Amino acid sequence: MNTKDKENKQNIKKVKAKLTKKEFSRFVVPSLTLARKRLIKDTPVINFNLDDKLKGFGLGKFYLMKTYGCQGNLADSEKMAGILEAMGYQETQDDSVADVIIFNTCAIRENAENRVFGELGRIKNLKTIKKDLLMIICGCMSQEEKVVNMIASKYPQVDIVIGTHNIALLGEYIYEAYTKNSRIIEVFSKEGEIYEEVPMKRASSRRAWVNIMYGCDEFCTYCIVPYTRGKERSRHPQEVIDEVKELVKEGYVDITLLGQNVNAYGKDFVDIKYSFANLLEDLSKTGIPRIRYTTSHPRDLDLETIKVMGKYPNIMPHLHLPVQSGSNTVLKRMNRKYTKEEYLEKVSWLREYVPGISLTTDIIVGFPNESDEDFLETLDLVEKAGFEGAFTFIYSKREGTPAASFPDSISDEVKKERLLQLNEKINEGFLKGNLRFENQILDVLVEGYSEKDPTMLTGYTPHEKLVNFEGTSDLIGKVVKVKIIKAYSWHLRGELV
Repeated sequence: MNTKDKENKQNIKKVKAKLTKKEFSRFVVPSLTLARKRLIKDTPVINFNLDDKLKGFGLGKFYLMKTYGCQGNLADSEKMAGILEAMGYQETQDDSVADVIIFNTCAIRENAENRVFGELGRIKNLKTIKKDLLMIICGCMSQEEKVVNMIASKYPQVDIVIGTHNIALLGEYIYEAYTKNSRIIEVFSKEGEIYEEVPMKRASSRRAWVNIMYGCDEFCTYCIVPYTRGKERSRHPQEVIDEVKELVKEGYVDITLLGQNVNAYGKDFVDIKYSFANLLEDLSKTGIPRIRYTTSHPRDLDLETIKVMGKYPNIMPHLHLPVQSGSNTVLKRMNRKYTKEEYLEKVSWLREYVPGISLTTDIIVGFPNESDEDFLETLDLVEKAGFEGAFTFIYSKREGTPAASFPDSISDEVKKERLLQLNEKINEGFLKGNLRFENQILDVLVEGYSEKDPTMLTGYTPHEKLVNFEGTSDLIGKVVKVKIIKAYSWHLRGELV
């Protein structure tokens, strides 16, 4: 046994020694070193099957799902909800009613993790009131070794910790925790499988997430996702096409194709030659009215895909294309594998082949040692790309990533000032992008009533613009014609035609 293995074994013993009444029936902690490996070419495909002992196990009981992070996490939560309801559980939004509380977590930034720990502290007293309450942590946070050890030792109210690779086994873990009165930690660090036929409880009856692939092989120096989600692995085209055809039968109007890097779809296939552009074209012929996709990596977005976008009217004229920085120096240190000039060339292709397209992006400021000149390059790119919105962030150090060890001479004050300057520029583009739709009649998929004004209906245009307008509840779930009478920075005001 080497020194590292001895240290890990000692750490596990220390963690177990701090347990309260419940013992672990399983204790498997993650490893960033293992999670980085990319050795397996063939991805196992597993068809989900709910064991007979789990059917009806949750009858008369309730679950509460708390989801943090990206669309991928939202889709994962829909699968876990589907499993729970197949077991007989019912959903609740009331902490005090729930028999199972699940935290589906995000690790992309430290703030996301702090929110989860805050919630765990807020509701820990529920365990003293409801002895059989199960608290479960899953998602990307669970794939970090330091987080798992912290939860095991300092948060005895958490009964089950699983990662991103074994959510399909949720029912088995719940059954074991109850029947053995035990705690469970089982987080795998591996390249990952694909689970098919997992039941889903979709959050909407008209808009649906459709996973087409999982994982990421990009290894940007600031990002933890390749370690938490495994290698890039694509679902078989027919599985995706069949899922979308079923959604059409069920009356769905708008789908979003999901993956950490959807433009890499199909590159891992060993038996067929089939690209993301091929999939996009085949899905456009299924009869689904609206198709979107996210997230795209600029390096892998090719001209073939862009041409397919422009060819079919049911592929929506909106794309979220994260750039992260406008400085070639910073992009290289981020390991983004493209230059500012290459990114802008793809923007020009998009505007040529998809006229009127709305582009949004992600941008990080304050990356270690980002100079004033680097930041000005980012502002210049924002101006030239014509973004109509962006998620902007100050760089957040993630332990285990290369950038966490980069020297950094930038003060927090400078980082905050740069974020403010960037947001001013982004907001200008947001308003400019909305103003172009004034006095136009647009198709709007009605989502429901506005949270800010319950007298107004709200919905989205093909360009993913939020529209508020007066209307009746029977319009919810339908695509209606709305004339835009006023554009604001964050939404459009319309009237029903």
